[in-house]
Amino acid sequence: MEVGIIGLGKMGMNLALNLKEHHYQVKGMDVNPSVVDQAVSNGISSFHKLPDLIDSFEGTRIIWLMLPAGEITEMMLGELRPLLEAGDIVIEGGNSHYKDSIRRAAVFQENEIGYLDCGTSGGISGARSQACLMIGGKQEIFESVEQLFKDTSAENGYLYAGASGSGHYLKMVHNGIEYGMMQAIGEGFQLIQESDYSFDLEKVARVWNNGSVIRSWLMEIMEEQFKQQPNLEEYKGVAASSGEAQWTVETALEQGTAVPVIALSLFMRNLSQEEDSFSLKVVSALRNGFGGHEIVKK
Repeated sequence: MEVGIIGLGKMGMNLALNLKEHHYQVKGMDVNPSVVDQAVSNGISSFHKLPDLIDSFEGTRIIWLMLPAGEITEMMLGELRPLLEAGDIVIEGGNSHYKDSIRRAAVFQENEIGYLDCGTSGGISGARSQACLMIGGKQEIFESVEQLFKDTSAENGYLYAGASGSGHYLKMVHNGIEYGMMQAIGEGFQLIQESDYSFDLEKVARVWNNGSVIRSWLMEIMEEQFKQQPNLEEYKGVAASSGEAQWTVETALEQGTAVPVIALSLFMRNLSQEEDSFSLKVVSALRNGFGGHEIVKK
C-alpha cells in the first residue's frame, strides 16, 4: 500500500518511519529541504513540491497530513483537492477543529474523495511506534484502510469513532482532559517544592508512579525531567495554549456542560504568559517530554 505523508516534522517524520517499518511504500513531502533530505537518508522517497508527490503514486493515493491545525492545513487541502481523483483518500492527522473536519469531508466528497479525520495522541514516541488514533469519517472508507491504523497504533490503540468530525472531537476532549491532568500535577509539585521539607522531586515522581492511584505516563515523564533538572532550572513557568482546550470549553458552553477543571487549566496557561510559576514549569517540562515542545528558557 502506498502512503504519502505531508508534513515531515516531529510527528510526521516518526509516523513515516513507523509506516516504513511496517513495509508500506511510504513517500513524504515537506517544504523544508533539510527534513526532506533527512527522510531520503532514512530510505523514504520525499519531495519538496506537492505535484511531485502526487505523481509518484502508481495506484490509489492515500495522503496522510501531519500539519499544524488552521491556515496551513486549510491551504494544503485546497492545493491537494484538485490533484486527487475519485477513490483517493485523505487522512487529516492534525489537531483540527471538528467542525472544520465536517466541512472539509463534505467538500472532498463532492469529488468522491474519501476523507478521514484522525485525532492522534501519544506524542513523538507514539508516532514512531505505538500511536493512539481516533478516526472519523465514512465507515467504508475507514475499513478500506483500517490495517494502516492497526499497524501504526498501540494494541487496542485505534478507534473508529463515527461520522466525520468525530475523531477530531474526541481528540479535542482528550486534550482538554490532558490540560487538567498536567495542571494538577504541576500544582502538586509546586506544593512539594515550596514546603519546609527537602524532598527529592525525582524520587517523589518515581514512588508515585509505582503502585499509586496517580501513576501514569505523565508521571514517568516528570520523573525523567526531574532527573535531568532537579528544580527545572532551564524552564520558565510559561506554557502555551495550542487551541484544543479552548475549543473544549467553547463546546461545553454550547452544550451547557460544566468543565471547571479544564476551563481553569486553560486559564492558568493564559496566566502563565504573565508570570513565572513552578507549577507551569512542570507543565512546560511535561509538554517538552512527550511532545518535544520547545522549552521557554529564562
